[in-house]
Amino acid sequence: MSHSVGTRAGFGLALLSAATFSTSGSFARSLSDAGWSTAAAVVARVSIAALVLAVPSVLALRGRWPQVRRNAGLVALYGLIAVAGCQVFFFNAVQHLSVGVALLLEYMGTVLVVLWMWARHGHKPRRLTVAGSIVAIVGLALVLDLAGDSHLDAVGVLWALGAAVGLAAFFVLSSGGGDDLPPVAFACGGMTVGALALLGLAALGVLPLHARFGEVVFAGHRTSWLVPVAGLSLVAAAIAYVVGIAATRRLGAKLASFVGLTEVIFAVLFAWLALGELPTAIQLVGGLLIVAGIALVRVDELRPTVGAAPAIDPAADPELAMPAAPQVAQ
Repeated sequence: MSHSVGTRAGFGLALLSAATFSTSGSFARSLSDAGWSTAAAVVARVSIAALVLAVPSVLALRGRWPQVRRNAGLVALYGLIAVAGCQVFFFNAVQHLSVGVALLLEYMGTVLVVLWMWARHGHKPRRLTVAGSIVAIVGLALVLDLAGDSHLDAVGVLWALGAAVGLAAFFVLSSGGGDDLPPVAFACGGMTVGALALLGLAALGVLPLHARFGEVVFAGHRTSWLVPVAGLSLVAAAIAYVVGIAATRRLGAKLASFVGLTEVIFAVLFAWLALGELPTAIQLVGGLLIVAGIALVRVDELRPTVGAAPAIDPAADPELAMPAAPQVAQ
């Protein structure tokens, strides 16, 4: 696969990942309205997704079990930080902050990825990447419609920044995994670790688990609780994580994390279709700014770097394939 074809495929996969991740809010909302705790919905989402991916993971790993042992530490970090940690931190953040502010702070994980690539790989951010970061974050603030959300709680901010670290870890660890493990196996392993960690926290009383098994209202219709649970675990977890890992390996952590900002755009659109919540003009402008920010980062990556080393095959190492400009959990 040529670099250009791989990049186009990566963009498609990244957009699909963002779109599927964005459905989680609408699915989870129908459960919370029916009496489910947020933690219960998260545990169901991750646990069922891990079980669903178990069989395809075993099939993908036939004859490749030594790779599992070599990458066990990476998978464990991914499960603890990018899966369990990110969701626990965000869950605690929204206890102190509005959802919009918490999301804005969580998505600062894109900036953390840029800083990580600078500190770890020497990819100093150039002007277009800095400009793209600023434009995208402003667009994110508009899409989240933060007008009136002036209250900031220091504890909530710290929890939200912890979620930002988890989000950054999702992209950094996904790209750092290389091709040693198939994306489906990497996602399954990470979610298995994450599910066990979440269940452990629930057993200790850190996460309140309570659920009601009956009819719920989803997309304006009464249906079984199994419908949003299936959507949350299959679409917003199993598909979203596997496709997200595959996309990040093709695009690298930095670019994939910026494309991941489109999740908030898809979330607004999905809420419009499923819940009838129309996007505002400000949100539409914000969406355009996010796209503009992504475009600036992409243009920066296409620019030649003075004194750069010979190009490296991105299939061999997506992070090393990025130019000297810098290269992010759900």
